[in-house]
Amino acid sequence: MKKGAAHLQQRKELRFQFIKEHRSEFPVEKMCKVLQVSRSGFYKWQKALPSEQKLRKAKVLERVMYHFHDSEERYGSPKITRMLWKERIQIAERTVSIYMKELGLRSCVSRKFKVQTTDSNHDSPIAPNELDQNFAVSEPNKVWVADITYIPCREGRLYLASLMDLCTREIVGWRLYGRMTTELVLDALEAAYDAKKPDKGLLHHSDRGSQYASKEYRDKIESYSMKVSMSRKGNCYDNACIESFHSILKKELIYRTKFKTKQQAYETIYRYIEFFYNRKRIHGSIGYLSPVQFAAQFKKETA
Repeated sequence: MKKGAAHLQQRKELRFQFIKEHRSEFPVEKMCKVLQVSRSGFYKWQKALPSEQKLRKAKVLERVMYHFHDSEERYGSPKITRMLWKERIQIAERTVSIYMKELGLRSCVSRKFKVQTTDSNHDSPIAPNELDQNFAVSEPNKVWVADITYIPCREGRLYLASLMDLCTREIVGWRLYGRMTTELVLDALEAAYDAKKPDKGLLHHSDRGSQYASKEYRDKIESYSMKVSMSRKGNCYDNACIESFHSILKKELIYRTKFKTKQQAYETIYRYIEFFYNRKRIHGSIGYLSPVQFAAQFKKETA
């Protein structure tokens, strides 16, 4: 279309838009006559316009796409629905699910992969299960749960030791080493303690692994004035929250990434835990906030 013709078309569309916006005040036929446009042309133009419903859907589809890719393809319809609600877009989770299928969007799915990381065949003392699956904690730095998981890497095996605050679901300390030793869990605990400086009496819960039952680890916990709790033998549900974190980590990151070097693995896991999981990833158990956002509420209350 030439420049002059395009200008005329634009002028005509502006007149059609004026008629559309004022049709409740003046007859369409009269406005068409005054503005020197045909009534049939106006109706043809109006029929070609997308409806309000289509415009709204297009907006929602754009935001669904945004949140899906902003989470690096980790969010499914439940979390994307909550993100839309925060933007005051009222929509049902089922509708978001339908839209995601239309767009061909599917959140990452985990694969079954298990490496044994708990060695409970030892003679070290075993603490009773003080936590007893009481995962509802009302304040931060009252209960920490700990676990170890295996991280595959072409350069060699890696093991991740993590500690989670049960109230905020924040990973308060972690370390990634090439061997599953007592040093691994000790350094993770020290990192958590240095970061949070909890009061005396914090309950530390773990499985019965030899690393957590070792004298060195028990001495460190005692020096921090923490109480000890351990899962019952063979009961994975006793430490479900931290095991769930490791499952999410593998689903959203590890199974989607092939680490060539240990340095690459460390840097990638660092970014995931510190910048995505702790600060950005929303959790249903804490009101669809990130752990850091949820923890900030307690700082306001005590300020």
